[in-house]
Formats: sequence, structure tokens, C-alpha cells
Amino acid sequence: MNPLELADILRNHTVYIQTHNFPDPDAISSAFGLQQFLAYHNVPATLCYDGKIDRLSAKKMLDTFGITMFSKDVLSDMAEDDLIVLVDSQKMNSNVTDLIGDEVACIDHHPIFFHYDYQYQDIQAVGACASIIASYYKNTSTPISPVCAAALAYGIKMDTADFTRGTSALDTEMLSFLFSHASWGLVTSMYSNTMEFDDLRAYGAAIQNIQIFGGTGFAYIPFNCAQALIAIISDFILSLDVVDIAIIYAMQTDGIRFSVRCEQNRIHAGNLISQVLRPFGSGGGHPSMAGGMIPAASVHLLGEDIHTSIQEAFLHTIEKMEKELSE
Repeated sequence: MNPLELADILRNHTVYIQTHNFPDPDAISSAFGLQQFLAYHNVPATLCYDGKIDRLSAKKMLDTFGITMFSKDVLSDMAEDDLIVLVDSQKMNSNVTDLIGDEVACIDHHPIFFHYDYQYQDIQAVGACASIIASYYKNTSTPISPVCAAALAYGIKMDTADFTRGTSALDTEMLSFLFSHASWGLVTSMYSNTMEFDDLRAYGAAIQNIQIFGGTGFAYIPFNCAQALIAIISDFILSLDVVDIAIIYAMQTDGIRFSVRCEQNRIHAGNLISQVLRPFGSGGGHPSMAGGMIPAASVHLLGEDIHTSIQEAFLHTIEKMEKELSE
């Protein structure tokens, strides 16, 4: 669809741009980029999210690029007739809180698990949602500020793991486009001092608890930690030469959160976690990376030995999926 049509749908309404819960750099940069795009076309919008911005790198983004986002807890004046654009997320997914406003648009790069009739929908299988937003500037000749270009470039680099994960032609094209417009010093500054000292505890726990079964590595973090950190540690475990599927799970106050990483072309990570968690919770994602959760109220369904139950469920599903692929 033409992104200028989105501006027409939203104009003269109160507009919110909502990311998935606990937004990561791609979600933050995409929301910011869309906000600036709409502002140029006379559509002011407020950025919002549920959960926390709890990773140092994500917090640093807000300061570095001058981004303002509001927790849903402070948006008491949102009304039913206010319009919401979902960015890097989709309605009815487990990691997106259903706010009171009307979700009229969705811009995302994740697979569709639940169909919804948006007025405007742009869902593309690309490495970063920020690439889709960047294309809006390029395709409509909309001016982009050096700060916005830098934020979108950082979002692309982070969600593709510097073009080593799930990268598409659009991602490379948009980074090239953004590079000529961006204040690149802001991008490079984001790569320093982004780990907190307490993060080392989570790394240590994962290393201490890792178990490997035929190329599938499991690691457990027995305490509450940032959701984004769980994903980062799953990338770390996948980097081991004896692991081609990494499954990291952490006990949180609201349940057990999972992050799955798969080497390209072996198992679809999103389908794997969706199938495994269906009896207990929910999950989904891309071919190479996915996430999910078992709510605290359902953890008892795993039985007394949650680790064995989790390992057996994943290993059984992996075996089944590999058998289906070979037939």
C-alpha cells in the first residue's frame, strides 16, 4: 500500500503508534521513524508501549536519538475512537497488549499468526521492521532528518545482527539509503557501554546450566531478567560450534519466558516454539529467531520437573519437524 494513504486515514484523529511489549531497538526505531514520517505529512502521533524499556541499549536509544515514548500506564486519556498503528507487532499476538484505542493499521515483519482486518496493512518478510519504515521515506521522497536516519539504521543493524540473520534485499537497500542521510556518529556511539553489570549474572547462569542434546542447546536463567537480555543470550549460545538450535528460558515474575534461535534452513524457530508452547502458553516468530511465554498460572502443567518437560517437548517437536522435512 501507499504509505501516504496511511496518513490520509489517520489525519484529523488522535493517533498512537504502539510497539510490542518490552520494545527492542527495531521496534523503537520503527515507531520513531513512522512518527517523524507522519509528522511531515501533518499527522502528529504519540509513541506508546506496555511493559518496560529495561535494556540499557534500548534506554540509551531514547537519549541518543531524542525519542519520547509513553507507557500505557500514563495514557489515561486514550479513548475508544483514538486510532492506533501497530508497529513491529500485530493485534492478538501474545506480546501485544490490547489497548482501548482502535487498531486501524499494522506495519510489521513477523509472520501472520492471527488475521485481522486493518484499514492499512503492510506486513513484509524482511529482516527489520525499520527497513519498511525507511522505504516510506525513499518511495515518497519524504525528507528524513540525520537523527531519524541514524535511528532507523541502528534498528536495521540490530534486528539483522549486522546482516547475519534473516536479511533481505530491502534491508541492504535501506541501509544504503539511510547511510547517505544519517548522522553516523550516533549509530557508532550506540555500540559502546550497552551492557549493565547485572547482565553478567544472567550470562553466568546460562553458561552454568547449559545442556546440549544433538546440536540443541538448552540454558536456564533461574531469576528475573530483562526480556531482551534473554534474546541476546540465546544468540550467544547459538554461537557455540556444537549448537545449531538454542533454547533459552528464564523464570520471570509473570511466568517462564523463552527465546529460540536456529541456524538457517534447519528448523523454523517460530513454528517450533508455537507448537511446543501451545498446550501451556503461546509463542511465534521468524524462521531463525522466536520467542514465547508460559504464564505463571500454567507453569504447573509442566509437572514437577519443568526442565525435563521443556527439553522433552522441544526435542520431540524438533524430531517431528525434521522427519516431516525429510519426507
